Amino acid sequence: MPARLLVSDANIIIDMNTGGLLRLMFQLDATFAVPDTLFEEELRAHHPELPRLGLRLLELREETVVYAERLVEKYRGLGASINDLLALALAWQEKCPLLTGDSRLRTAGQTEGVDLHGSVWLIEQMRQAGIITVRQAAAGYEKMCNAGRRLPWDEIEKQLRKFKK
Repeated sequence: MPARLLVSDANIIIDMNTGGLLRLMFQLDATFAVPDTLFEEELRAHHPELPRLGLRLLELREETVVYAERLVEKYRGLGASINDLLALALAWQEKCPLLTGDSRLRTAGQTEGVDLHGSVWLIEQMRQAGIITVRQAAAGYEKMCNAGRRLPWDEIEKQLRKFKK
């Protein structure tokens, strides 16, 4: 059975990179993907190695481009970026979860009925799979906190306590 596909926005990749967990993320039994335009516009300059690590760059089909245009029109006032909405459209196209930490994109994704997960969920998956230790998770979160990443810190404290049990 092929690995589960997870579409990501740039936010998740930045969180994982900031926490020193980016390469480890690709050890999960999952295939990570982003829209090709998102990679070109937001990730290539600082993370050209991502496709080599396993990130798939996917194109939106014609009907998905039409859907993405509707999303841009519908959520323009919400403040979600076009590239974020392309990631949402790709998750819709591929009928798979969207990984995002962006609250505006989460709101749009919930409205559109797309399964959503964030960095906390991703770290939980890596911990459950034995890819990272509790110490690595805590160190990763500390780096994200020190860099000013916006995450649900109360939820993270609960998660770390659960990991230590």
